[in-house]
Amino acid sequence: MVTVYIIRHCEAEGNVLGVFQGSSDFDISELGAHQLEFLSRRFRDIHIDKVYSSPLLRAYKTALAVAEPKALPVITDNELREICGGIIEGMKLSDIFVKHPDLEDKWRHEFQNFAPENGEAIRDAYCRIWQAVSRIVAENHGKTIAIASHGGVIRSLLCRLVEGDIEKIGNIGFSTNTAVTKVVFDDNGSPTVCFINDDSHLPPELLPASSRIVD
Repeated sequence: MVTVYIIRHCEAEGNVLGVFQGSSDFDISELGAHQLEFLSRRFRDIHIDKVYSSPLLRAYKTALAVAEPKALPVITDNELREICGGIIEGMKLSDIFVKHPDLEDKWRHEFQNFAPENGEAIRDAYCRIWQAVSRIVAENHGKTIAIASHGGVIRSLLCRLVEGDIEKIGNIGFSTNTAVTKVVFDDNGSPTVCFINDDSHLPPELLPASSRIVD
């Protein structure tokens, strides 16, 4: 059995700016730093054997909030990264939908078909993140691990876990910053989702004022 805590990164500067962060390496915001204080408290009394993270700074610092109090290293894994936005990387959401109206429809109504030019398609990310998590689980029999990653790929992973079909990804919302999902994998690698996108460790003043596109 392997227990996995999947954590979306804290608020980053790109979130504040309202841009599509994607593979760009934005640092965390001041509010994000406060969010990490509460995330760290949440995991204070939870045993963790290993901590994994996307190499992007906003996820890595989120992983550190769990790992450092336990004197654990953070293991970075490039397969846990966010999707690359290609031609929309670093653009404001409002500008993206004006300049690329076809992407707005995909983003809002057919997320499974979201595929920015020169970027990574959600369908590919759906496969990538599942393969990455499956590999990490296979390497950690009997352990409890934490994984810090990003909104787009976490949404894709949760679709696989909850719905089992990428065509139903519209039923899965984006997680809030530092929201936690707990999944238990049995010895055959079959998952049981215990809870998803739980941000109950955050006080109301540290929750984002509105849902944001970027991860």
